[in-house]
Amino acid sequence: MFEFIRTHQRLMQFVLLLLILPSFAFFGIEGYMRMASTEGTIAKVGGVAISQEEFDGAQREQIQRLQQQLGSGIDPKVFETPEMKTQVLESLIRERALAYEIARSNLMVTDDKLRSTIAAIPSVQENGAFSSEKYATLLAAQGMTPPMFEARLRRDLSTQILTNVLQESTIVPKTVAKRITDIVMQQREVAEQTFKPADFAAQVKVTDELRKQYYDSHGQEFEIAQQLRIEYLVLNGDAAAKQVSVTPEAIAEYYAQNKKRYEAPEQRRASHILINAAKDASDADKKKARATAEEVLAKVKAAPNDFAKLAKQYSQDPGSAEKGGDLDYFSRGAMVPQFDEVVFKMRLNETSALVQSDFGFHIIRLSGIKAAAGKSLAEVKGEIEGEITKQLASRKFAELAEQFINAVYDQSDSLKPAADKLKLTIQTADGVTRAPVDAKAPWANAKLLAALFGDEALKNKRNTEAVEIAPGTLVSARVLENKPATRRPLDEVKDQVTARIVAVESAKLARTAGDARLAALRGGAAASDFGKPKLVTRGKGEGLAPEGLAMVFKAETASLPSYTGAELSAGGYAVYRISRVVQADAPDAAQTANITQNLARQAGEVEFAAYLDNIKKRAKVEVLKPVTDSKSAVLQQ
Repeated sequence: MFEFIRTHQRLMQFVLLLLILPSFAFFGIEGYMRMASTEGTIAKVGGVAISQEEFDGAQREQIQRLQQQLGSGIDPKVFETPEMKTQVLESLIRERALAYEIARSNLMVTDDKLRSTIAAIPSVQENGAFSSEKYATLLAAQGMTPPMFEARLRRDLSTQILTNVLQESTIVPKTVAKRITDIVMQQREVAEQTFKPADFAAQVKVTDELRKQYYDSHGQEFEIAQQLRIEYLVLNGDAAAKQVSVTPEAIAEYYAQNKKRYEAPEQRRASHILINAAKDASDADKKKARATAEEVLAKVKAAPNDFAKLAKQYSQDPGSAEKGGDLDYFSRGAMVPQFDEVVFKMRLNETSALVQSDFGFHIIRLSGIKAAAGKSLAEVKGEIEGEITKQLASRKFAELAEQFINAVYDQSDSLKPAADKLKLTIQTADGVTRAPVDAKAPWANAKLLAALFGDEALKNKRNTEAVEIAPGTLVSARVLENKPATRRPLDEVKDQVTARIVAVESAKLARTAGDARLAALRGGAAASDFGKPKLVTRGKGEGLAPEGLAMVFKAETASLPSYTGAELSAGGYAVYRISRVVQADAPDAAQTANITQNLARQAGEVEFAAYLDNIKKRAKVEVLKPVTDSKSAVLQQ
């Protein structure tokens, strides 16, 4: 019932992201200040070019995604690998090849599909129902129109259809599914005997000579890491915002230019009684539905004050019938055209004649009208000031960033000139190491730390270069004091050395004892000292360590009992006695269905990969310029 809607969930999430982040956050200062010319074509798919600029943009987006997943402290240069570049190009080629196939196959996405997709998005709903106000606000804020979203959505949904049809239609033979299910559901009865290092600790004799040998060969374990005391400057959006001011005249001008944005359109509240008649229903069914609707309309006209009661009794709209047919307030365009046209012509408390739409026959009663109203300048002054400040701060940041970069480089023996010039505060930090505990500290960035521990900063006492530690945030630092790494004396760490020797040697003894026990059992020794047998499956170890469970199901079971062993990651060794193999007579239906579904998905992915290769051949993919042997504009300094 939302005719003008033209988007879907992933696109709406992107819009919300745009609303939250400042514009420079998508590119970073390097994108503003250092991005090189990106002319040239890298590849062609179906005769359509993939430009260097498109490749750089895709690579930048991938790096930002990875930094979000792994932490902003990761230096973008670690992603500058041939494998990563190839992955980005392959992704672009795949996208273009699918678009080529969609166009060739004339795949279409209906308006109904577009409407149903948007209707399920929580971000544009209010009280569980679609809000045209929220939707319109989001679009207007980005200068987007419904047709622009429609084009993106159709392309995205068409791609989904193309990929899902093949992947979801893959059939796994029942014999294969049954065999895999049998393997997964198989149970083995297992008893465990463990050999714990602690049980052998008393056998370890630690001498002074042994301590000295361990200390000398594992000296790094007893080092106090190199530490720095530093000072640093941070330039970010907040610092830039402090240096801009918004005049009342600018606020008034912005309000005048964007007045429509602060206007609430006319809204109407209506109730309806719906008698279902689908668009593709037969003429006979539509005739029958109309007759029923006319009977109900006669009852409404006879008792107009009983509309809510009659709606509960006769309406076939499950969403509103229980509420007496009430649809709450909505703006023009939120309902299907036939409904919309009638409602916005009705008088208050008027009841309509029958209105036919694709859903059936409606009897409408108008119960409320909210006239169009706009917010005054005083009401939105704070909001406007914030928006203008954000825009000015973005521009100011780009201006200050260039000055910041130059100042910390040109006067590299001190941060004070840059701080004074840009009105920034010098901050300090002590105990800075190569592996900082506080990963969120401004200086805890891999690239910045590498510079701080480099010769220019340590030996020559220079400022580091301005490092972009996050989109829209620059930091430069200098070393005030260097405390080199030092090894603690043996006498000071004697107890630690002893404990580590005992741990290492007792683990070796446990492993030796376990190996000996396993060899004896395989040689026919009595199976004593095992724990209580338990039935385990590959997915349910009943307390067995993962490495032990893996060995249990690798063990040969042609002759039982069978024995196997595993060194445990938690320490020690375990020996397992497999006495019985149990195959489920009637596997759980839900598990069988889940396994079959996973197998089908995996097989579908393989088939789709082959299908995609054929699409690429039809589209005549040409790679004209290698991307693995040169620096892209994304990371050039």
